[in-house]
Amino acid sequence: MGCEKKIYPKDLPTIGVVLIYLDEALSILKRAMRSIIDRTPAHLLKEIILVDDNSSNEDLKGDLDVYIQSLEVQNPFLLITRVKHTKQMGLTQSRISGWEAATADVVAILDAHIEVHNQWAEPLLTQIKADRTVVTSPVFDRVNFYDLEVVRYEPAAHAFDWALWCMYEGFMPEWYKLQDPSMPGKSPSVMGILVADRKFLGEIGVLDGGMKVYGGENVELGVRVWTCGGSVEVVPCSKIAHIERNHKPYMRDLSMAMKRNALRAAEVWMDEYKHNVNMAWNLPIKDHGIDIGNVTDRKLLRKKLNCKPFKWYLENVYPKLDTWDDVVAYGGIKNLESGMCIDQGAVPGHTPIAYPCYYYGPQHTYYRGSGELYIGGIKSHKYNNNRCLADGGSEDKVPSLYNCKEAVQKRQGIHWDFVQGKELKNRQTKRCLEIINNQLLVQECTGQRWEIQTIIKPF
Repeated sequence: MGCEKKIYPKDLPTIGVVLIYLDEALSILKRAMRSIIDRTPAHLLKEIILVDDNSSNEDLKGDLDVYIQSLEVQNPFLLITRVKHTKQMGLTQSRISGWEAATADVVAILDAHIEVHNQWAEPLLTQIKADRTVVTSPVFDRVNFYDLEVVRYEPAAHAFDWALWCMYEGFMPEWYKLQDPSMPGKSPSVMGILVADRKFLGEIGVLDGGMKVYGGENVELGVRVWTCGGSVEVVPCSKIAHIERNHKPYMRDLSMAMKRNALRAAEVWMDEYKHNVNMAWNLPIKDHGIDIGNVTDRKLLRKKLNCKPFKWYLENVYPKLDTWDDVVAYGGIKNLESGMCIDQGAVPGHTPIAYPCYYYGPQHTYYRGSGELYIGGIKSHKYNNNRCLADGGSEDKVPSLYNCKEAVQKRQGIHWDFVQGKELKNRQTKRCLEIINNQLLVQECTGQRWEIQTIIKPF
């Protein structure tokens, strides 16, 4: 059944909408509030909560006050609450502030740069009424900031990689078997915009207030909801237009905050898999030098809620994520004779090179217990192919770099025997990887030695 034909119950829970903003354009805030009021049934919309994370824009002062007063006159039964931070707290803490101010049955925590579609709330409230432990998300359409054209997005799961960057991904096969694109789909995580039973969200710890700025808190929430007795759903019949921003308001480069937050989430929730986050960021497992803050309260919360182990989550909620169980070492791999490192070389291209060591992405290597050696990164998901260092045999004097399956089809040797501080020898050809006159070659072994940055377990 299509979304337009669905009929929703009248006696749904009330909803409070939290809008977070930092130096948004006044016009954007007006459009968000107007769309929420016009497109949410009045008997369901109890409140709008505006959380200002210490904006400095002048028109977000007096001009916004006047506009809100006009809305209050037009909508006497709608409560409009304003929360103003006296210093910048970051997106995660702003969302917590919004939740704390809410009083409705259900809280919708949204960005301020959105417009809701008609009948956006009813599908979400229907799911939550049926199960108070489900955390829901609408489907976002993207609105270009430069011309306000709407780019429609298909329903998709909110997924992530081991660095905890979020991404869209197909639902699990069971959803497609239903052959009904209007049905809610299970999702490993949320993108950040979420709608949930207010009290349930409190019971499971809202968001982690120890997260800085933003990034990673959405994955932390998704893992926590699933392992602590709830579930996450994307609801296709609920649509919100999300206006992309020309630049991020908090910082242009989120990677430092993201890295810290990812390590924090991993420490609390990921058990024996937490080192995968270090690996994804190419950080040592110990002594990485990043202060993740005190996590004692979050670990106590996990214990109190009797949450399932992360292994259960990987097996039952997100089996698409590669567990990287047999990765035994990672980081830059350095030739001790020349002092140079293996580098993936030109992309697109299939020829790795020797290059002075600088230990960033193109030089990230991953050695698996099977003997496969990936250069230039490792894929987080089982459905993606890694690029294997390969030896094509006696005709080739230089190594190659191909998707592992393709290298096997070409009958190239992709398995390497390696001991830290010793030679790197291809198992199939018995030739060694060596550097001669600054060139990366495969040849008869002369005893050149290699060293990889970080060892996870003996090999």
